[in-house]
Amino acid sequence: MRLYDVEINSRLLLGTAQYPSPAILAEAVRASQTEIVTVSLRRESARLREGQDFWALIRELGVRVLPNTAGCHSVKEAVTTAEMAREIFATNWIKLEVIGEADTLQPDVFGLVEAARILNEDGFAVFPYMTEDLVVAERLLEAGCQVLMPWGAPIGSGKGLNNLFGLRALRAHFPDVPLIVDAGIGVPSHAAAAMELGYDAILLNTAVAKAGDPPAMARAFALAIEAGRAAYLAGAMQPRDMAAPSTPVLGRPSLAR
Repeated sequence: MRLYDVEINSRLLLGTAQYPSPAILAEAVRASQTEIVTVSLRRESARLREGQDFWALIRELGVRVLPNTAGCHSVKEAVTTAEMAREIFATNWIKLEVIGEADTLQPDVFGLVEAARILNEDGFAVFPYMTEDLVVAERLLEAGCQVLMPWGAPIGSGKGLNNLFGLRALRAHFPDVPLIVDAGIGVPSHAAAAMELGYDAILLNTAVAKAGDPPAMARAFALAIEAGRAAYLAGAMQPRDMAAPSTPVLGRPSLAR
């Protein structure tokens, strides 16, 4: 998988929030075999020792950092947060979130496109968190984005893939664009289902961080994503309305009465 001309082996991107402890976070990252973790600027502070310790832990894990603009509700706030994240984390990668609705945390797609255009023109590699809308996708690509990150369901809901038709349509319309399902994945089967649709990767956080055993769950997701990708490449059978015998009947012996 290539993301902005960077070759990535793992198709699981992992968030770093809400873990019971830094040690468990580190174990989960290692168990997932992820190469990319998302980090909120709000987790890092020049004044707080715990923020510095967190950043040191991420560096020790040897993974690529994808800062995000989580919690931003306006174009100005998202752009300013991205600019600060680039300075702090020394990367031009940014997961762009512009939240438009408080209950569902649905993206403000109008602000998202505007912020994406500003950041792309400023040299950022933008990973936009979006809905599964074809028009929004087209506008984001026109704004310079090379990766799209549609939600499966609202952030932290664990509902899985709410709109299979929309996700299938997005994959079909943009066959050459890296597509990463971001948000709403609750169990490994959700991740496998997304990969079977032909999606390139999964980004998740809560389903691992809030599991009874986060490292074990991280490993389960890694295996599910690998299985889903393999199934997609193998070419899954199409569903049928009627039964079809799995044992051939041609040449079947018959008994005379």
